[in-house]
Amino acid sequence: MKESAGFYAFPALLGLALLSVSVLAHAQWAPSKPVEFVVPAGSGGGADQMARFLQGAIAKNNLMTQPMVVVNKAGNAGAEGFLYIKNAPGDGHKIVITLSNLFTTPLATGVAFNWKDLTPINMLALDEFVLWVHAESPFKTAGDFVQAVKKGKPGQYKMGGTGSRQEDQILTAAIEKVVGNKMTYLPFTGGGDVAMQLVFRRVDATVNNPIEAVTHWKSGSLRPICVFDSAAMAYPRAITSTHSWKDLPSCKSQGLDVEYLMLRGIFMGPGATADQVGFYVELFNKVRELPEWKLFLEGGGLKGTVLSGKNFQEWLLKAEAEHYRLMNEAGFLVNSQAASPESGDKRELKTDRSKSGGWNWIWNW
Repeated sequence: MKESAGFYAFPALLGLALLSVSVLAHAQWAPSKPVEFVVPAGSGGGADQMARFLQGAIAKNNLMTQPMVVVNKAGNAGAEGFLYIKNAPGDGHKIVITLSNLFTTPLATGVAFNWKDLTPINMLALDEFVLWVHAESPFKTAGDFVQAVKKGKPGQYKMGGTGSRQEDQILTAAIEKVVGNKMTYLPFTGGGDVAMQLVFRRVDATVNNPIEAVTHWKSGSLRPICVFDSAAMAYPRAITSTHSWKDLPSCKSQGLDVEYLMLRGIFMGPGATADQVGFYVELFNKVRELPEWKLFLEGGGLKGTVLSGKNFQEWLLKAEAEHYRLMNEAGFLVNSQAASPESGDKRELKTDRSKSGGWNWIWNW
């Protein structure tokens, strides 16, 4: 049986209003003061590391005249950060990097937030998940791990992850469903903390993103077993003295048929102007052309998938529906009677190419 959550691929309106945003080819607006780059997660995790890389790359290459300041707002599974941006309408000096808690936090907590409350800029990448064990673990393959969990007592094996009812626990639940036995899930504050728990052998395995545990792989403390994707990663450059990301097989190929990828995207608050959106689209397009960005993707095992406009909106709708399905099956919804995304918010994003060469983004009720 296959549990798949791989996605391949705004604001709230008052009354019957329309929001039209034209993304100009050459935006006229630019920040006039430091930009807050909000991370709705703890320090050391994949989102935090990407935000801080972007901050440094933008400064180093003089891509923006004002500084960018990374601010972690991880409270209530990231709701603190999302609400902070939601409550900053039209403020071009605040942006947020998103991960799966864009979908999971509202479903798991009931907080008054939905991704449609924000203005999407673009998808920068998709992040992989890897099954990690300690370097001295007897598990050499995903098959070894599956057989051990299957034969063990319920709850015998400990899986570490970031937060409760978030992506790591969702992925753990999918593994349990395939294996047919329960593990003990232990939540920690962030991806860096999770990796350290495995280094100290306080858990038996984790599903850290590659970038969250790669330093411990290099040091010889941890060992990756497989990647939760349909195929191996594409990067052949050596990460350790003997292995590259490409050498890591898919979990699916080793009998653990689970797939899951996570969004790394940029959003602004509601009511963003055409020039504000255009500025950030152009800014991150410039970042993607940098050699260090390509090295960052390769070193962290990220997929450089880029989406914006209509394609990004369609991906977000599908991802939201898939997370609802997965969380409903796992019993993680705060309100088990909550309507699915398909039957709820009917706002629709329509895109048209403007005469200036940009995109018009229009939300309709």
